[in-house]
Amino acid sequence: RHENAAAMPTEAKKRLRAGYNRPFRQGWGAAMSTTTIDHRSKVSRWMDGFIDSIEWIAAFFIGLVAFDVFVSVFLRYFFGYSIPDAYDFGQLLLGILIFWGIAATSYRGTHITVDLLWANCNKYWQRVIDVFATLVLLFVVTVQTYTLFDKVATTYAANVSTFDMRIPVWPFFAIAWIGDVAAVLLIAVRTYRLIFHPEMMKP
Repeated sequence: RHENAAAMPTEAKKRLRAGYNRPFRQGWGAAMSTTTIDHRSKVSRWMDGFIDSIEWIAAFFIGLVAFDVFVSVFLRYFFGYSIPDAYDFGQLLLGILIFWGIAATSYRGTHITVDLLWANCNKYWQRVIDVFATLVLLFVVTVQTYTLFDKVATTYAANVSTFDMRIPVWPFFAIAWIGDVAAVLLIAVRTYRLIFHPEMMKP
């Protein structure tokens, strides 16, 4: 075999070496490509699961607020009985719902928007506007999250409680703050996907 290789012309040797190396290079490249795709798909599935979890939590709080209102009205109308701290609970649960609702709507972009300029732009500038608007939203919600954490800390320090049963208020504020943190994370995911994977944001 070595004698035959020595007797071969130089051009034939180059072709032979290229033929030996090509399958290895192609196999290595395919393996790397497959590994990258698998990693991206795992990250994407994790992100989608995280997004779905936050939306389910927001839906749970919607149901909880509706249940609280229904039971309060039902007992007051038919039995003349009022749940202790029903008004305070309604306020606090509504606040929690608002912040978790921000988390649920910010990623999907289902909040109220004005698209007069966006609708008259081409696909490129629509994407630019989407990225810019999402970055502004990310900044605003991040600042809001910081200020809400300060509100949680001051409420805890002041030992604020409900009127009837004297239940501390700060845990409700903390749950609302967690919803705001979730909103920041979801808006960050939205920003990443708008910049690097815009096809994933198509309805």
